[in-house]
Amino acid sequence: MGGGIAGLSAACVLAEKGVRVTLLEATDRLGGRVASWPVTVDGQETAMSRGFHAFFRQYYNLRALLRRTDPDLSRLKPVEDYPLLAASGARDSFTHVPRTPPWSILGFVAQSPSFTLRDLAKVNVREAMGLLRVSFPRTFSDLDGMSASSFLDSLNFPESARHLALEVFARSFFADPDDFSAGELVAMFHTYFLGSAEGLLFDVAEDDFDTALWKPLGEYLTSLGVDIRLSSPVTSLTESDSGGLLVNSLAVDGVVLATDRAPLQRIVSASPWLGDDAWRSRLLGLEVAPPFVVWRRWLSCPAPADAAAFLGTSGFGPLDNVSFLEQLESGAAAWASSTGGCVVEMHAYAVPASDAADREQLQKVLWEELLRIHPSLGAGEVRGEEWLVREDCPLVGLDEWASRPGVVTPDERVVLAGDGVRCELPVALMERAATTGTQAGAHFLAAFGVASPSTWTPPMGGVGA
Repeated sequence: MGGGIAGLSAACVLAEKGVRVTLLEATDRLGGRVASWPVTVDGQETAMSRGFHAFFRQYYNLRALLRRTDPDLSRLKPVEDYPLLAASGARDSFTHVPRTPPWSILGFVAQSPSFTLRDLAKVNVREAMGLLRVSFPRTFSDLDGMSASSFLDSLNFPESARHLALEVFARSFFADPDDFSAGELVAMFHTYFLGSAEGLLFDVAEDDFDTALWKPLGEYLTSLGVDIRLSSPVTSLTESDSGGLLVNSLAVDGVVLATDRAPLQRIVSASPWLGDDAWRSRLLGLEVAPPFVVWRRWLSCPAPADAAAFLGTSGFGPLDNVSFLEQLESGAAAWASSTGGCVVEMHAYAVPASDAADREQLQKVLWEELLRIHPSLGAGEVRGEEWLVREDCPLVGLDEWASRPGVVTPDERVVLAGDGVRCELPVALMERAATTGTQAGAHFLAAFGVASPSTWTPPMGGVGA
């Protein structure tokens, strides 16, 4: 249940081993929160999505999923730089940072204008050295109840550099740093700086997500015999007299619940036999992250010559990053080429509900902040725009890590998968969805006595592990 990354991963793992799989997706397309869909702008059909997504090189299991239809990952292309711009004018980059730990973090600090010798002298070295001694999953539990911002306080992390840690990582989870888990922040430090050799460089889909990724994968699953049913929401699970389960009148041996958090909670609420009281209470008590905004505008003017494909921002009000889609997707590039314009996208994360509800004011502020960065865009005529406000991402909060529901549930016939599911590995976001989807499929394969594919992860221990 769920045709996003987690559900697609589980379906692949099972179908490739000969298991009969039916995939139920509530919407009319695959991809979940990484879906795309057609829109018409100025008489031309183009694509829209929920915004830019970075396919980091450490996304081993997600990339393995994509290799099913694209063995050399030719439908991903590298982004040369990932600059971060502070309102002070300081600009950080990851392009020329060494990628081998620990030289990666040392090289970044040495070249970053956000770190000064005076600031570094104040850092709590003893606490900072703890970043080199991580051991997952224990580290998640060691930092229970501590927020990302409090953790940086404990390090005496330089104020001038806080935006690097918080904007790059906490905001990626659509969370306010005061509500975002310190354990997850440390896992991200480990994954990108201290525990892998891929650094913070990433790839992007060469075209809209449906064209480049999910349509080919859907065709691959169909070729394996998977019955894909779109526009098929599920409201509850029912036990059958034979000991199996009934899902939308389908008799099945097992279910992978790979939905967003709110639909998952509704299904569990409507299935009172599923799980014990403690497990149900923990799952039903999980929260979603605050609203986030994606605002895409098709403009008649070209992008500035020096505009980065993706720019992270700090100190520009609610504006968290800016993308120029014609530098990322071939469909957007075709639109821009034919019109002489550009396709710019603005993101605002962890937006207070009252601000998200006041569209006119929020758009005014976002546009003003964008023009502080790229004044020339003010001369462009708006040929089309799409405005999305969503509040459906799981909050990775300050609750006890070990109490979060994981892949395995109290009922051996039901497993969970998704980016909001507890995972012992230092993975997150799209990679956690792919990883837990793989683990969910492996759970049933083990029950059938069938070997499952390998799951890859950054090292579970610190530098030198």
